[in-house]
Amino acid sequence: MKIDVYGLLEKVRTQKPVIHHLTNWVTIYDCANIVKVFGASPVMAHAKEEVAEMSKIASALVLNIGTLTVDFVESMKIAAKSANEKGIPVILDVCGAGATKLRDEKCFELLDEVKINIIKGNSSEVARIAGENVQTKGVDAVAVEKNLIEIAKGLAKKRNCTVVITGKEDIICDGKKTLIVKNGHQMMSNIVGTGCMATSVIGTFAAVENDLAIASASGLCCFEIASEIAVKSSNGPGTFKEALYDSVFQLDKKTIEKMSKIEIL
Repeated sequence: MKIDVYGLLEKVRTQKPVIHHLTNWVTIYDCANIVKVFGASPVMAHAKEEVAEMSKIASALVLNIGTLTVDFVESMKIAAKSANEKGIPVILDVCGAGATKLRDEKCFELLDEVKINIIKGNSSEVARIAGENVQTKGVDAVAVEKNLIEIAKGLAKKRNCTVVITGKEDIICDGKKTLIVKNGHQMMSNIVGTGCMATSVIGTFAAVENDLAIASASGLCCFEIASEIAVKSSNGPGTFKEALYDSVFQLDKKTIEKMSKIEIL
């Protein structure tokens, strides 16, 4: 199976889907910008009085519990139920799962009360949601002793969704097929927000592709190819972040086909 990564990027640029976010206040600006430079249209509506209506005009819904409050999760539930009714994909970034009891409880509430189509997190976050006894270091991953592919596959089957574990190599599993994305650069870990941005990118590609594993892998591949390009012209984290936006905006077919590293297991 050959994945047409550039073809999906072109669909994003042509269709310009609306990506509704209820996301992390720390990184909200970055998430909006990365969606915009990919060619889609971000909207960051959080108020419970309008989230259902906003989801009705969106093509994907991104939820991120990074800056968690109880009221915020209630808005997420309202938005997700509206998205479920419309039939658009709902992406949940389980940011910080495994760090506190509240985060774990609210993740499970969302997973139990609404349909989540894509669960995304780092290794320890996803492992915790899969039921493993691990503790996340704030929002940073800790080592997970068990096989991450098996964890992703088990969670995908249990929740009937696509699971994305980001890291040095990204694991994407929908319960039937598993994809590994091997693009990216270590510099991405030196700035706050690349994980949240990756979730927004996944949501952007899921808005134009029904196969959510393919969408997730393609979005991450493009984002991480851009990071490999950006680091060549940067002097450190600050200039890297600026160059990352430019590199995403300038992605072309030749570059993607040459640099793409997606393995299908």
